[in-house]
Amino acid sequence: MKIKSLMISNPVTVTEKASIQDAIELMKEKGFRHLPVVSKGKLLKGFLTLSDLKQGLIPSMVGDLNLSDLMITDPLTVDPDDDLETAARLFYEHKIGGMPVVKNNVVVGIITESDMLRAFIDMMGILSGGSRLEVVVGDQPEAFNQVVELIRENGGEIINIGMTANQSTHSVYTFRLTTLKTEAIEKAIAEKGFKVLTDSDRF
Repeated sequence: MKIKSLMISNPVTVTEKASIQDAIELMKEKGFRHLPVVSKGKLLKGFLTLSDLKQGLIPSMVGDLNLSDLMITDPLTVDPDDDLETAARLFYEHKIGGMPVVKNNVVVGIITESDMLRAFIDMMGILSGGSRLEVVVGDQPEAFNQVVELIRENGGEIINIGMTANQSTHSVYTFRLTTLKTEAIEKAIAEKGFKVLTDSDRF
């Protein structure tokens, strides 16, 4: 999935001439916590967070403090054609909540942690309900294919598949299925030598 399919296009922006109070009020009115600072032509100049603005509000009332002093002047950015994984890695590694999306230094969108969470929920089919199986699978491709085939042969319809590293040399695959009783599937998988994780295995 590309960032352009998830980003907020044509986001609200401000220039460096805006006051800190105006920027805060704009964020509160629109209900967001990040604000790109741009020059003519929407060229990126910086990035503001609501937290930074609030911290600078009182000092700005008693001193010569403006948006230029509070904004991140060299923010992390992503391109609209970057993969979603690129943004996810930056969010995780740098512990940030939002980023401007730029093309040739022009702000074309913004992406936030909330957007990433929504994409994850959609991809995992979490809100659609269903059944779930966690299976410890060997590292060989044929082992994974065998588990998939066992699920299908026993009436399971796979919505999506996720993978996490296990403490052993194997990987744990999470299969989200349409709603059904999974006992027959679990039995068939176990009979072929694969381990289906239970709640007690996760602690």
